[in-house]
Amino acid sequence: MHDLVTQGHTARKRFGQNFLQDQNVIANIVRAINPSADDNIVEIGPGLAALTTPVSEKVNKLHVIELDRDLAKRLRENPFLSPKLEIHEADALKFDFSTLGSKENPVRVFGNLPYNISTPLMIHLFSQSEVIKDMHFMLQKEVVTRLAAAPDSKDYGRLSLITQYYCKVIPIMEVKPNAFRPAPKVTSAVVRLVPYDKKPYEVKDIRKLEQVLALAFNQRRKTIHNSLRGFISDEELLNLGISPQLRAENITLQQYCQLADMLLDKNIENVNQTQS
Repeated sequence: MHDLVTQGHTARKRFGQNFLQDQNVIANIVRAINPSADDNIVEIGPGLAALTTPVSEKVNKLHVIELDRDLAKRLRENPFLSPKLEIHEADALKFDFSTLGSKENPVRVFGNLPYNISTPLMIHLFSQSEVIKDMHFMLQKEVVTRLAAAPDSKDYGRLSLITQYYCKVIPIMEVKPNAFRPAPKVTSAVVRLVPYDKKPYEVKDIRKLEQVLALAFNQRRKTIHNSLRGFISDEELLNLGISPQLRAENITLQQYCQLADMLLDKNIENVNQTQS
């Protein structure tokens, strides 16, 4: 069945296409997703159906979002897959996932994400996390490392903090380049992201958290005293238990949330200026 879909398609660089072909890897990913018949489940970028096929065998219905019209046509014309699929020819970066799910019936999302859009796509999904039950993604290994990074490490940064604000991050497995066609130049990894029903730390305005993180990490070798100078005083930092001599990677998510709320309470709007 898989061969009927894979024949004759050349990977398109502009879509960042690297097609998964290792059957053991595919089986392990499907096992990690653990789809069940009644799941409200959606695949981003089904490509040549490497994951679509085994997942569709376990569910009653599978939504797929595919930007490549040729691949969408192949899926629509596939006699084995098409009865199970609802195909959305769309850009996942602009897709409204609330059209597929709700708080009462959240969607499960999975996909082998193109490396060139993986970060903005995850940010887009986080903004709709209230209608998402969980996400399983194939990403560059270094991206998964950043998603899961803890304070005091070089991998800890804005992506780590925004992801961990919304989700529990669970790395699943590494995937070598030879599992794909064409083989990418980097090792990949699979991660499970589970949006929190109740966030461990809540901010009053998510935009303020994003602004504080931008200030702190734009020049991450600066001390927090320097990067937040003019917005938050050393005394205010010390009142939150933050030494002004710490750098961006030394500060916890909880502390960044407190700083974001402080900025909001101080009614500081113009925080996008890079400090000299």
